[in-house]
Amino acid sequence: MHVRTATADEVPAVMNVLDGAVLSIAVETVRAGIEDGETLVAVSGDDPAAGRILGALVLDGTHIEAVAVRRRRRAQGIGTALVEAALDRRDRVTAEFDADVRSFYEALGFEIEPLDEPDRFRGERESER
Repeated sequence: MHVRTATADEVPAVMNVLDGAVLSIAVETVRAGIEDGETLVAVSGDDPAAGRILGALVLDGTHIEAVAVRRRRRAQGIGTALVEAALDRRDRVTAEFDADVRSFYEALGFEIEPLDEPDRFRGERESER
């Protein structure tokens, strides 16, 4: 598995991963993230250019707009690799998320605080670089 920047022709595959995780993100946001070099993908195999997309992370500056992994590939470190790759590119990252994924962000060392909405949280993590 390799993490790299997504390409413009991968918009449908990235949307497929995000939709499969039932994340609400506009295709325009994903397209803009790819154009700005801020959308990362985790791909299978030894050839990063030819592998199947297993997961995706969309950044907007330092904010993680969305991160998702194909259902059958979850709990294999793919989401962690995507977040770590984002931290390699930024001094810090933030995310807003539901309670059901709080443990994912806690395991990655995010400092977490509740938002005003029920079962919603905000997390932040500094880069170690």
